[in-house]
Amino acid sequence: MARGWALVTGASAGIGAEVALRLARRGHPLVVVARRGDRLAALAAQARREHGVEVRGVAADLSREEGRAAVRGVLDQLHAPIDVAVLNAGIGTQGPVAELPRDQEIRTVRLNCVAVVDLASHVLPGMVANGRGDLVIMSSAAGTQAIPFMATYAASKAFEMRFVRGLDEELRGTGVRAFAICPGPVRTAFHRLGWGKDLPRLMPTESAGSVAARIVRVLERPRRNPVVASGPLAAITMPLTALLGEAISAWGAGLYHRPRHRPVRPGSPQGTHHRP
Repeated sequence: MARGWALVTGASAGIGAEVALRLARRGHPLVVVARRGDRLAALAAQARREHGVEVRGVAADLSREEGRAAVRGVLDQLHAPIDVAVLNAGIGTQGPVAELPRDQEIRTVRLNCVAVVDLASHVLPGMVANGRGDLVIMSSAAGTQAIPFMATYAASKAFEMRFVRGLDEELRGTGVRAFAICPGPVRTAFHRLGWGKDLPRLMPTESAGSVAARIVRVLERPRRNPVVASGPLAAITMPLTALLGEAISAWGAGLYHRPRHRPVRPGSPQGTHHRP
């Protein structure tokens, strides 16, 4: 059976690029979205060269309505439902909310929550009408708990997880599935921590390729739990958080994420982390 179109956001690097190439290997033509057009062009050329699929790139900022409208316009021109949508674009800030720029915190919510609902709402009707499809939202193990000094990011990931759980029940019997993929620390620029330090060397991490492979395995298996842990740390911390309770887990997360050297000044580039 011929593969249908796949949409991947945040596709210019990291997890998004790895997912896009694996979907191209499966034979899916691609719509890839990211802010950086030059990287999208390189990804599209690689997918065409290595896997012979059609690729349409959209350089857009999904935190803005005009960016989301550009993506919706391209999807409408396909004249075919999306078979797989991987909503991977995301942003995270680190620092006390009282010290972070307000526009950064609002942008986090627009990209991690508003854009996810916007694009999911756009692709799901076609999937349901077609009787098949997979919606994959890149959440995080951080969504299982409140995280001081990453408060907005963790709350946005919790929104994504609960959105997927609701969709899972709504879509039952339609042939369409929804998943929230929840990695722990991943060795990409997005997960590089602030405060002048990187991830601790002894902390279990996984690669972007490992997360992408996990997504493809989920797509190839029958219906399952819609919230999927990815990586060694997520497999431990997600059930542990449920066991410890929200207050204790938030206290422990606050100890870890508290600034070690200096606070992030409003407007400092260290305070914001993008998933390309």
